[in-house]
Amino acid sequence: MGRASQLAIAATKLALEDAGLKERDIGKAGVLLGTTMGETQILEELDRIWVESGQSGLVEDLIARYTSNNLSVNVATHFSFDGFNAVMPTACSSANYATGYGFDLIRRGEGEVFFCGGVDAFSRVAFTGFNRLLAMAPEKCQPFDKNRKGMMLGEGAGVLLLESLEHAQNRGAKIYAEILGYGLSCDAHHMTQPSEKGIACCMIKALKNAEVSIDQIDYISAHGTGTPQNDRAECAALNNVFGKKLKSIQCSSIKSMLGHTMGAASAIESVACCLAIRNQVLPPTINFETPDKECNIDCVPNFAKECVIAFILNNSYAFGGNNAAMVLKKFNFL
Repeated sequence: MGRASQLAIAATKLALEDAGLKERDIGKAGVLLGTTMGETQILEELDRIWVESGQSGLVEDLIARYTSNNLSVNVATHFSFDGFNAVMPTACSSANYATGYGFDLIRRGEGEVFFCGGVDAFSRVAFTGFNRLLAMAPEKCQPFDKNRKGMMLGEGAGVLLLESLEHAQNRGAKIYAEILGYGLSCDAHHMTQPSEKGIACCMIKALKNAEVSIDQIDYISAHGTGTPQNDRAECAALNNVFGKKLKSIQCSSIKSMLGHTMGAASAIESVACCLAIRNQVLPPTINFETPDKECNIDCVPNFAKECVIAFILNNSYAFGGNNAAMVLKKFNFL
């Protein structure tokens, strides 16, 4: 089992404990995970063996453990979950894709409990790749800052327990938030460069699917990687969608604190959104020093902020224009 699977199992265990559940209570649970790199550390080990010992030294077991679908399979096997099981490989927006799919399955009556999220482990492949794209910051991640120089690579896993309302209420669950809807877009504008039009389309779809107006959104969890192009495109799209309303909406990026965890990013950000709703506190964008006129948003600079929060939009974007946005709401609000 690779490190990514271990991270996903650890996050699922935390979700179970937080929900006050035992594995035996929800054997029919499904597992839906997103990832960018999958079990890349196993691929790196295979590469090392090949270089040092040649093809004859390759271990068949390692080859079988490399495939990305092992992530959800290993989680399900560890906890004896036998519900629907899948991995969404849509890179840095994949956790929102996975969570949105779980939302659809519950809404269609194809299951009552799903563990949804994303995972990526730190790897030489990812670190070298982003370096060669000149996307890495030399010292720190500064989303929306005029002098931002790039992203910082992180690792992690985030897992949400999604339930039908009936299932949650029958067991007396503490409900952090409810998902109202989501939107996806694949603009295929460029392999690495974001598209303002594609990002805006994704947010519009999410708001429409959730039947929420721009006037209702209290906070936007921004993708906010800290790269010059991404932050510029995201802010332009936000202005396109929200217009003058954007001045009264706070939009922060927790990647400034955690780094970019790739496939895990939007799941960890969903967890942060749920905690923001529960605690009525917005997470900040740290390392913010110099405003940028091209990023004219309230990014909750440097310090957390108490705020009345009921509706949240969680944005995530990925290479190839794979965009996903999700709308969450405080339970029983209105």
